[in-house]
Amino acid sequence: MAYWEAANYLTVAQIYLREKPQIKPRLLGHWGTSPALGDLDALTFTGGVGEHAPAIRAATVERLAFLGRSGRSHSFGGEPCCGGEFRPPPPLPCAAMGTIFAIANQKGGVGKTTTAVNVAASVADAGYETLLVDLDPQCNATVGLGLPKDASPSVYDCLGGDVTLSEAARPTAFSRLSAVPATPDLAGANIELPRLPGSETRLRDQLGDVRERFLFTVLDCPPSLGPLTVNALVAADRVIVPVQTEYFALEGLAGLLDTLSLIQRELNPRLTVAGMILTMHDGRTRLGQDVEREVREHFPELVFDTVIPRNVRLGEAPSFGVPVIRHAPQSAGSAAYMKLAREVAARV
Repeated sequence: MAYWEAANYLTVAQIYLREKPQIKPRLLGHWGTSPALGDLDALTFTGGVGEHAPAIRAATVERLAFLGRSGRSHSFGGEPCCGGEFRPPPPLPCAAMGTIFAIANQKGGVGKTTTAVNVAASVADAGYETLLVDLDPQCNATVGLGLPKDASPSVYDCLGGDVTLSEAARPTAFSRLSAVPATPDLAGANIELPRLPGSETRLRDQLGDVRERFLFTVLDCPPSLGPLTVNALVAADRVIVPVQTEYFALEGLAGLLDTLSLIQRELNPRLTVAGMILTMHDGRTRLGQDVEREVREHFPELVFDTVIPRNVRLGEAPSFGVPVIRHAPQSAGSAAYMKLAREVAARV
């Protein structure tokens, strides 16, 4: 069997494993990593690519032997082999699919919009196509990107079924960052949505080709657990929970986690918590230190290492209609959100 034919089967196995999250952690350390030889036998029991297991093993053995001679890294691009001919890349490329993040917490004033705008801008600044969707009737994320509150089409039109989220996306002044704006009309959706059939899945049904166009989609949720937030959580793959390092912010965490569990069980089984981000943190105060310790002790695997500090530049940036990485790139707030964006990308 030709090398690239066997490698094609290996690619098939990788794609299959990406669709099986319960198997992926054991076989794939991260996206694009080849399965270990000892793990390939497990493919026989998956029922999806078991018949290709001998070819996959043969391809991997040959590749590891070649890599041992050449010292090359594990990649699937074309490369010269020991005989001098050029090995073409596998004919079945792995298409990247975007991930949808919801930024949610029913507590107001914890930094949801600031986090949504600046994480989206930081990911776009790193070179990835990114979409920010404003689901808050206050339109703060829309204004924070310099867009008007009366823009059309808006996310309200998407929920009404008039356009898809992909069709409503419009470019912003920032390279590779698009947005679906909100309007004050969105406040009426809290009353109108429950009257519609399938109200909880309206946003998910109107995604269009968002996953194909954008590697990262960020949904900025309103400060409630109403229909708009439920729609965001049903449409999302991951949820990021901003937690202000103050006592009242901790009070609402239990209710939010109960809601997430209910939505995961009833409406969106793939929903997972990407992490909790501590915001508005003042490490000089005893309260800030105590809240951070409590959250990290109760959720050791979920809390991001990055902590967003209290920073004047973060508060100023929305008044200029730009993210903080554009307003004050050297500030502590800008550095923190760039670091958070890297952590978020690493957890995809």
